[in-house]
Amino acid sequence: MRFKLSTFFEYFVKLLPYLKVTFTYAGLSLLFGIFFGFLFAFFKLGKSRILRGIANVYTAVFRSIPPVVLLFLVYYGIPMVAEAVTGNNMGRKDPILFVIITVTLLATASLTEIMRSAYKSVDKGQYEAGVSIGLTDIQTFCRIIFPQALLYALPSLGNLVIYLIKEGSLGFTIGLVDIFGKANTLNQNTYSNHILEIYIALAAMYWVVAIASEKLLKFAEQRVKRELGRT
Repeated sequence: MRFKLSTFFEYFVKLLPYLKVTFTYAGLSLLFGIFFGFLFAFFKLGKSRILRGIANVYTAVFRSIPPVVLLFLVYYGIPMVAEAVTGNNMGRKDPILFVIITVTLLATASLTEIMRSAYKSVDKGQYEAGVSIGLTDIQTFCRIIFPQALLYALPSLGNLVIYLIKEGSLGFTIGLVDIFGKANTLNQNTYSNHILEIYIALAAMYWVVAIASEKLLKFAEQRVKRELGRT
């Protein structure tokens, strides 16, 4: 079995259309994860022992469960619970929904710690300075605290994006056809005759996505720094 460069490029091109599926679950999971991550970070930093306990339990549980186990729990568990509550069988027609839920749960657990650490990295004097010049608590957070916390969080967000994309590839186990799922299908259809070209093309695609994500986050970091320099 010899590696053929032309075959590699052929399968690289065939995988390209399925990047939109990968970007869809990674992007939506990141957005939902940021929202819930902020929420649980505030729980952890707040004075309520109950909310702090809920956030601590959540992060401890979902950071310890293997992603593939969590995916199966979501894929098989949610329809069963929904049927028990509503009496209707929701089915499992769209696997991307279950992948988004799973990756969001994983992202939230990681982002809770990222946001908490980023918030604590901002000097407390910044808040006091904002209040002293007449800003409300919300204005102080939005204009002073959040941009600085975001700057601290961005390097970790870059690593998280790559992590979410890789973990989401487990969706092929429940029938999701993203770049990983398509690569498996192509390999099966060719009876593994081009297995090397297919999976090197897949690896190259993940590498390109990782580099692009890193560059994008670096650009965002520089942009935030410039904006902070103007304020």
